[in-house]
Amino acid sequence: MSLPLSGRRALVTGSGTGIGHGIARELARQGADVAIHYAHSADGAESLRAEIQEVGRRVAVLPADLSQPRACRRLVDDTVAALGGLEILVNNSGITLTRDPASLTDAEYDELFGVNVRAAYVCSQQAVPHLARRGGAIVNVSSIHGGAGFPGHAAYAATKGALNAFTRALAIDLAPKRIRVNAVAPGLIEVPRYFDMPGYSREQTAARVPWGRMGEPADVARVVAFLVSPAADYVTGQLLYVDGGINARMGLVWEEAEARR
Repeated sequence: MSLPLSGRRALVTGSGTGIGHGIARELARQGADVAIHYAHSADGAESLRAEIQEVGRRVAVLPADLSQPRACRRLVDDTVAALGGLEILVNNSGITLTRDPASLTDAEYDELFGVNVRAAYVCSQQAVPHLARRGGAIVNVSSIHGGAGFPGHAAYAATKGALNAFTRALAIDLAPKRIRVNAVAPGLIEVPRYFDMPGYSREQTAARVPWGRMGEPADVARVVAFLVSPAADYVTGQLLYVDGGINARMGLVWEEAEARR
């Protein structure tokens, strides 16, 4: 089996569950040593630790509240201490909040931007000296919400739009240091929280996707693994949608399809 990430060391924030869980697993499968980060429950992180150890990779499980800048810096430092260095940073950690913009509180706004934007900034800032030693890569996990509107997601969309702009600008700043910076924008990726949504139906939701199925964390993970690999050496400052074609389709088509139901 090809191991394009052999000898590389990675930190994936928010990798105890969901998309981050899939990314950390895939990076390890392709040869990287991985630091798994979680904010609340360690259960998913510990099960992933066992999986990664089985494929012979080094792994660290690290807790941190990324709403706090000091914790972001400590997480990067703890990763370097545990793995002996750092070449890959995946800023995946984020929170989603559906709220009428008129009722969003100051505390909710601050939390969204603190975790979704500032944490990515601070983790990247702390990682740069390590990534620059051998040439590294940063991938920010954005969302289709950063490119189009959806009811109740004004603040969340603003964080993802900021993350997209941050990705492009940081790529220019870090190019002389041989650090590539890209972002992925997942679409409808079936993660555990979907099953807690009232009335959620996999079949009905998948019908809204041009490709005809729900996405899985592995779909995003394989793209991230490519972006941090030597195969993407000439790719930086890009936003890559992983959404089964949702972003490519006119919204009117969706509305017409819904009207015919």
